[in-house]
Amino acid sequence: MSYLKIGLKVSFIVLFSFVLFSCQTSMSNKFNLEKTLVKTEAQLNYQCEVVDKFNKNELLPRSIDKNEVVMVPSNDWTSGFFPGELWMMFELTGDAKWKERAIKYTEYLENEQFNESTHDVGFMMYCSYGNGYQITGNQKYKAILIQTAKSLASRYNSKVKSIRSWDHSEDLYTFPVIIDNMMNMELLLWASKETGDPYYKNIAINHTNTTLKNHFRSDNSSYHVVDYSSETGEVIKKVTNQGYADETAWARGQAWGLYGFTVMFRATKDEAYLDQAERIAEFILTHKNMPEDKIPYWDFDAPKLPNEPRDASAAAIIASGLLELGGYSKNGKEYLDAANTILKSLSSKDYLNKKGTAFGFLLAHSTGNWPRNSEIDEPIVYADYYYLEALNRKKRLNAMLY
Repeated sequence: MSYLKIGLKVSFIVLFSFVLFSCQTSMSNKFNLEKTLVKTEAQLNYQCEVVDKFNKNELLPRSIDKNEVVMVPSNDWTSGFFPGELWMMFELTGDAKWKERAIKYTEYLENEQFNESTHDVGFMMYCSYGNGYQITGNQKYKAILIQTAKSLASRYNSKVKSIRSWDHSEDLYTFPVIIDNMMNMELLLWASKETGDPYYKNIAINHTNTTLKNHFRSDNSSYHVVDYSSETGEVIKKVTNQGYADETAWARGQAWGLYGFTVMFRATKDEAYLDQAERIAEFILTHKNMPEDKIPYWDFDAPKLPNEPRDASAAAIIASGLLELGGYSKNGKEYLDAANTILKSLSSKDYLNKKGTAFGFLLAHSTGNWPRNSEIDEPIVYADYYYLEALNRKKRLNAMLY
């Protein structure tokens, strides 16, 4: 059984008691999971038809711009999400066609194992090859992932005790670390478990401790970017690059933190990480500007609420994170109810695209980078990935309970 699945199995067993207690109060949040999975499979099948047209160039779907599908090469940070969706659909259905497709599109990313120019290799390779290895045990995939972990670890600075996020924007930052980077710790944790070498896990722990120390405000919302001196490790500045303003709470950033600290608790059992995940969850779920359907605005403090774009991608990440966090936390009932509300909302006609529309993307209404007017109120591939992951986790939980 894979590292991820072991963690989820344990969390779901712990969550069992919370679920039994909360069944009555959760009834209004129920949705037809099997019907939703049929819809998502049909839509993803259509997306494969769209993507197949770009085979010669080995491109992968990212989003929609001006009613045209945006396809990207393997070195784009979003490249691993589409293959990851295919692996999850194979796991959900057992249909061999999904495995064949997953293998095909995963192999587009093989050369990225040597990419030392971005922290995003964690996203790119663990979502694709990571899911593939968890499902198949393919030893080639394992070797590729270990090499990827080496590439990611090459960006670690022992003075800062963090992994550098961006190499671009050198006029703005010296050693930038973004909250998104917490999502890449899972690859390092996996690498130490598979190799027996604590090197990668130690980097992940150091990076997480630095993030815990410097990224969060007193209300447990997070900055997007903390810039450090690479010589001394001192903080230079804290900004929110993709949010409305430096002191506002960019929704997807809060989601990355929630998910990332939950993973770190699973791997280390360090209560400080569980406490932080719970504090982030409280900030998100009790925020005065959180809509009733639990699909957040792109920034919790955007100035024109409620006339601001939503971010389905943040909602999907939050739902998936809460489904795991609930298994570790005394607040499991609350987290399960919230995850159910989010999944019910995302699975409704307001967010779930109809079959044969939107170039096969599953979810509408995500916000990519509002300050740069990029991917505003559009489908985006990582929203689909974490939505499908959340549905997959929900299905496993249901199977254990019923």
